[in-house]
Amino acid sequence: MAETETLKVQRPLSPHISIYRGGLTMLLSIVHRITGGALYFGTLLLAWWLIAAATGPEAYAHFQWFVTSWIGTLVLVGYTWALLHHLMGGLRHFMWDTGTAFGLSTVELVARLSVVLSFSLTGVVWVLGYYMAGAF
Repeated sequence: MAETETLKVQRPLSPHISIYRGGLTMLLSIVHRITGGALYFGTLLLAWWLIAAATGPEAYAHFQWFVTSWIGTLVLVGYTWALLHHLMGGLRHFMWDTGTAFGLSTVELVARLSVVLSFSLTGVVWVLGYYMAGAF
């Protein structure tokens, strides 16, 4: 080998997704991004509501028909859950930004708690909403 030739240095490869073991925190990170995107589309519903209310009774009746249908209710429940799940994920990341809750057991506990709270708070919001509307 000539002296002008360079030797190839064997460097480690970057970790690939196939060597990571998926866990709850990885899943919640992905779902956090998905719910963030879903909130953009849910905001269109809020805009539709406001525009319909400003336009008049007929436009509002169309909106009201949609949100009281089973598909509209499902969309609204999903939007509520996405909002609350995204909030819980944001609070989880805020804790990490302050330098706390980095222990493996704490990370797992907070992840499980954020899932439970997002579903529980969604139920609480909808039960209170129906209660305040006089449905109960």
